[in-house]
Amino acid sequence: MFVSFEGVDGSGKSTQARLLAGHVDRAGRDVVLTREPGGTALGEAIRELLLTGEAMAPWAEAALFAAARAELVADVIAPALDRGAWVVCDRFVDSSLAYQGLARGLGVDEVLELNLPGLAGRLPDRTFVLLLDAEMAAARLGAPDRIEREGDAFRARVNEAYAQLARRFPERIATLDGGRPVDELAAAVREDLETHV
Repeated sequence: MFVSFEGVDGSGKSTQARLLAGHVDRAGRDVVLTREPGGTALGEAIRELLLTGEAMAPWAEAALFAAARAELVADVIAPALDRGAWVVCDRFVDSSLAYQGLARGLGVDEVLELNLPGLAGRLPDRTFVLLLDAEMAAARLGAPDRIEREGDAFRARVNEAYAQLARRFPERIATLDGGRPVDELAAAVREDLETHV
């Protein structure tokens, strides 16, 4: 099974991804935990450029995310799924649809079209979006990266973008309240997945 976690920075998605991967591992299943951008040598180099580099054009940003994602699919996600492992990913294509497609105004369909060749038909079986108020998310952040420095107004647009994606793809995307206690969220994720495995 391929599961991804999404949300604004500070929403708790990374924590929930780690908790689910640990749960799957303790159940005796093969599981791969990875992240975007990153997860490969190329992906980590692109991550550094995207998160610490200078301002860039929205389409350049979208193309770099797509390149990192294509490498992650080819080197990590597809091989793991092909051998029957679970894959838990901290962000995937929905990040690009929310951040670049909606929040930056490039268009969901246009950004999806950019990404589809690199996905090789691999979309998450289930995506959990942790929705969280922009101010609360900002309060949880440490030193902000390039994208996080765009502020609460941008975070609010991203949060709304994720809500729109959940309405557009309800069969795949489930929304959760990122303000709930960590253990409650983890239990809700496991309960949801039991109905989808």
